Amino acid sequence: MAGGGSSLFSGFRVLGLYCNHVPHVLRYHQKHREFYVVTSVGKCLHTYNVAHLGIVSVSNTLQDDITCVAADRMLVFAATGRLVCALARNKEVVMRYRGHEQEVRLLLPLGDQLISADSGGHLIVWDVHGGEIYLRLQFEPATFDVSAMMHPSTYLNKVLLGSSQGALQLWNVKSNKLLYTFPGWSAGVTVLQQSPAVDVVGVGTATGRIVIHNIRLDETLMTFTQDWGPITALAFRTDGSPMVASGSPQGHMAFWDLERQQLIAQQRHVHHTAVAAASFLHGEPLLVTNGADNALKVWVFDQEGGGARLLRSRQGHSAPPSFIRHHGNSGKDILSAGQDGTLQSFSTVHERFNKNLGHGSINKKKEQKKKKNLSYEALRLPAITAFSSATARQSDWDGIVACHRGCLATTTWNYRRCTMGAHHLQPPGGRGDAVATAVDVTSCGNFAVVGSSCGRVDVYNLQSGLHRGCYGDKQKAHGGVVRGVATDTLNELTVTAASDSLLKFWRFKSHKQEDEIKFNAAPASMKLHRDSGMLAVALDDFTVLIVDVETKRVVRKFAGHHGNTNDMTFSPDGRWLVTAGMDCTIRTWDLPSGSLVDCFLVSMAPLGVSMSPTGDFLATTHVDSPGVYLWTNNSLCGPVGLRPLPAHYQPTEETLPGAAVLEVEQKVTSEEVDDAYQSCEQLGAELVTLSQLPESRWKSLLHLDTIKRRNKAVAAPVVGKSAPFFLPTVPGLTPRFAMPVQEVQSKVLSGSPLSQRSKFSSALEACLHTGSYDVPVQILKDLGPSALSVELTCLSPEGGGASSLLVAFVHMIEGMLASGRDFDLAHGYLCLFLQRHLRSLSQDASAVEALLRLSSRLEAGWAELQASFNQSLCLLAYAKSALL
Repeated sequence: MAGGGSSLFSGFRVLGLYCNHVPHVLRYHQKHREFYVVTSVGKCLHTYNVAHLGIVSVSNTLQDDITCVAADRMLVFAATGRLVCALARNKEVVMRYRGHEQEVRLLLPLGDQLISADSGGHLIVWDVHGGEIYLRLQFEPATFDVSAMMHPSTYLNKVLLGSSQGALQLWNVKSNKLLYTFPGWSAGVTVLQQSPAVDVVGVGTATGRIVIHNIRLDETLMTFTQDWGPITALAFRTDGSPMVASGSPQGHMAFWDLERQQLIAQQRHVHHTAVAAASFLHGEPLLVTNGADNALKVWVFDQEGGGARLLRSRQGHSAPPSFIRHHGNSGKDILSAGQDGTLQSFSTVHERFNKNLGHGSINKKKEQKKKKNLSYEALRLPAITAFSSATARQSDWDGIVACHRGCLATTTWNYRRCTMGAHHLQPPGGRGDAVATAVDVTSCGNFAVVGSSCGRVDVYNLQSGLHRGCYGDKQKAHGGVVRGVATDTLNELTVTAASDSLLKFWRFKSHKQEDEIKFNAAPASMKLHRDSGMLAVALDDFTVLIVDVETKRVVRKFAGHHGNTNDMTFSPDGRWLVTAGMDCTIRTWDLPSGSLVDCFLVSMAPLGVSMSPTGDFLATTHVDSPGVYLWTNNSLCGPVGLRPLPAHYQPTEETLPGAAVLEVEQKVTSEEVDDAYQSCEQLGAELVTLSQLPESRWKSLLHLDTIKRRNKAVAAPVVGKSAPFFLPTVPGLTPRFAMPVQEVQSKVLSGSPLSQRSKFSSALEACLHTGSYDVPVQILKDLGPSALSVELTCLSPEGGGASSLLVAFVHMIEGMLASGRDFDLAHGYLCLFLQRHLRSLSQDASAVEALLRLSSRLEAGWAELQASFNQSLCLLAYAKSALL
């Protein structure tokens, strides 16, 4: 049976993703007078303002991963495989350029042209607006493999190409001519960068050499050598200080003085991976860098000696997070332990509330001596495999306890101070080959229960860090690796599960065993819902068992996963259990009915899953992605029909949270994208809809005479002698120029009286035969109060109209009330109409009959609205009363 996706969860957004290995692009907005930086995140583009590094926009998802990014004044260009896309407003795809047969790896905007180069040696010059190929060049990768491109400043239609063989070529892309060939410096070119001086460019090589070269004279001005390997990024400072910055694959940066031709300073560990790109803001001492470690940083040069300090940054995990849990009861903070060894907190409200608790170290004394004896890497603890947290006493002492890969000692962390705690919890006389595998912090925040691979389960006091005992005889609770530990709400019971296929129940204070359950397979992990006392145990045979802690019996068994269950989480009320497996499925089980109620596939296997204490979001982490993905719980927004799914149910893949995939044609206008969704005119037949026009368009219709008397001029207007400065326009709210008056050949008017009627009167009379009054209603909407008063006055026979027009107007108002649309306009127009023509209407039998029908419709409509108003006012008064 094929599935239809998830009916319970829908993708919301992703947290902690900022950039990747693709070099960023700087843009300057003339109107905002602000710099923006565009980074690539998988298949999307993120735009941040440099002033605060706040995210401005997220582009629509492209078809494949982005390989390179470029931008001009209006558009952002992104290459995805063999396709190049142009995006407007950093979001919508407005053009696609197809023609490459290999993966595009270089992009360069040049006026109205776009230059792209692929890995097969093809270089194509595109017409940006039309999408046609202007020029196509073919290079032999064995002799000239294009590795860098640059447009020299003031060189019209010129492009400088660098190759991995070391040679450079200057081309005129308009005339398709090779102007000059530079022999190079016996090293592959990795970066080409224009300097503030005309004719001078910076060349970065694969051997770490930086060459400052004059391309007009073909003369090398100076060279520098970087000791950290190839040059990955070059940036010239443009605020008057003669400086060039270079990046390395190790994440270090060097700053060189161009006047003294020497090294000014060096900044180590700018990024944990290679520096993908570095860009100086024009006229400012600010440097923007990004790397594959998912970090975007802004550096300011205000240190003595020319060094830089970190001004602001946005960084998440540089490796996929393997364990996540919500911290606290608000549901706004998510603790995440990454495979990069860091412990971070992501806020679902705003990025400014994110916290980085840092990387664990062996101990503080050795850390103080790391510059003398130990290296930086030797002091760092391995990645966190599991952790537990409590908020009850986090303001008094550490409230987070974490297990590290291959370590017996567990570390404590302080959420308030965003640092690692003072205690390393290690059992006395522990085996050297033992490893801490499971941990749980009690709900009171005073104790931590830690299980290890040797079968020990120990209790520690978090305030003092002292060992407070262990479970089992001979200091051994199980005969195998402890896979999970849990404590109840009142600290009366401790539950442990191990690879010996046993689930044991212990008294928390006396450390005595009460009961045990034998499983058919070894438990892999477990999760306790403290409020309901339900314990979920995932076994190695891919099944999940639900154990009632109170009765100590298995009450439910769920089978359906085709791989290991990586993580589990309960809903706040304990009704649902959400499991994430290596079969790339996320399943929701209903505990009261014992059935599967929701299941969907994801493109990457989920590693961690956690539902917020408020139940509004489900957070997941996945293989090969450093982000934390949020899914909205649809049951909180409206009724969701959950039915038991059959055993042979085949789930449908859901797109990971982010921007939805937008398939567009070769050319898409902004109006077509903005009009992708249009609300219906009327939500329901029992509702009324207002016109959303200003109140002056309908509320002042009954007081037009008073307004005219109040605004009457004291003196008569004086006609100017000269011609008007502005062109004459037609009276009305919509500005339109008056057409020139044609010469009249005869003073006698020709034609029938109908030809002299207004546009509204003609449309109203035509509606007597069709029965549809949409056209005259729209004409009245476009008129101002004064023009509308004139139109209604001219409906009577005395004003040049007819009695049939009066009846037609009554039918028009009746149609507006029947449809429920423009409710305010219908009453305003009717009041002004009756004020003008009540005496004429009373003398017409057909008009009186139409008014009686309209009166009954008005009374019925108002009675229904009054009942709704009274009900709402009564409910509001009750909610505000002191009885609650």
